[in-house]
Amino acid sequence: MNGRARRWVASLGRWEVLLLAVLIALVVYGTTVSPVFLTGRNFANAISAVIEVAIMSLPMALIIIAGEIDLSVESMVGLSASILGYLYAAGVPIELAIVVVLIVGALGGLLNGFLVTRIGLPSLVVTLGTPALYRGLALVVLESRGISQFPEWFTGFGFGTVPGLPIPWPFVVYLALAFVLAVLLHGTWVGREIYAIGKNQAAARFSGVRVARIKLWLFVLSGTVAALAGVILTARMASARADVGTGLTLVVVTIVLLGGVDIFGGRGTIPGVVLAFLTLAVLGNALRLTNVSSDIQSIVVGLLLIVSVVIPTLARRAKGAYDRAQGGRRLPTGSVGGPGEMASP
Repeated sequence: MNGRARRWVASLGRWEVLLLAVLIALVVYGTTVSPVFLTGRNFANAISAVIEVAIMSLPMALIIIAGEIDLSVESMVGLSASILGYLYAAGVPIELAIVVVLIVGALGGLLNGFLVTRIGLPSLVVTLGTPALYRGLALVVLESRGISQFPEWFTGFGFGTVPGLPIPWPFVVYLALAFVLAVLLHGTWVGREIYAIGKNQAAARFSGVRVARIKLWLFVLSGTVAALAGVILTARMASARADVGTGLTLVVVTIVLLGGVDIFGGRGTIPGVVLAFLTLAVLGNALRLTNVSSDIQSIVVGLLLIVSVVIPTLARRAKGAYDRAQGGRRLPTGSVGGPGEMASP
C-alpha cells in the first residue's frame, strides 16, 4: 500500500468521519419517522433543545484535552440564572446584569482553577465540591421563587431565529465560539501547549510550558461560558430559577467524549465535538418525534457516554498490540548481507 492509499485509509478511520457517517444515517432515519423532520422549524427545535450543553462542551473539551475536568458547569448555570433574575428584579438594566453574571462565572472558574493549579487538588474532587457551593449560593440569592417578565428582545434572543433563516440566535453564538476555540486549539501555540500538557504534564513543564497558567485560564473560560449558557437558558425559558441546569453536566461530558476527546487527555478536536453535538441533537429530536419517553432518552445518553469511552480505549489497545506485533516481526540486525550488516529498509 503506497503512502497516498495509507493516508486515505487513515482519514477514513478517523473518529470524526465515523461520527459524520452516523449523523447522516440519523438524518436518513429521521426523515422516515416523521414528515416534519427536515423542516426549518424542527431544525430550530432540535438545536435549541441542547444548545446550552453544546456551548459548555466547547471549553470542556479543552479542559479534558489538558487532562482535567470541570463538573461544576451545571451549578454555575443555576447561579448565573439566579443572579440575573435577582438583579433584573432589583431594577438593574438587563445588559448590566448580564455583564455581572459573566464576571461571576469567570470568578467561579478562577476559584476552581486556583484550587487545582495553586493548591494542587485534583480537578475531579474540586469540581465535585464547588457545585454544592454554587448551587447553594443560587438558592440563597433567589430562594424558591422565579423571575420572569424579562425584556422582549432578551427572550426573543433565547427562542427566536435569525430573520429569514431557521437558525436560532444561540446557535450563532455557538458557531462563533466554536470557530474561535478551533483556531485557538488547532492553529496557535496555545493549542499545541494544551495538547502537550494532556499528553505528558511533566514533560510539558520541563519544556517551558506554563502548565498552571494555561490550566487556570481554561477553568476561567469554562466558568465564563457556563455563565453565558445560563444567560441563554434564562432567555430561552423566559424565566430565572435557582434549580435550572440540573443534570446538564452528564450531557456536556457525553458530547465531549463522543466527539473523540480522550478522557485521559492529549487527544481530541473541536470539529469532532461539533459533530457530536449535532449527532446528539438529531438523535434526541428523532426520539422525541417517535414519542420515546424521557427516561429512555436518558438511557441512550448514558449508553453513548459508555460507548464513547469504551471504543477509543479498545482501539488504543488494539493499536498497541498491532504495533508490538509489527515490532516483533522486524528483521534482526545482520539478517541480510554479511555478518554484522544492517538489513535494508
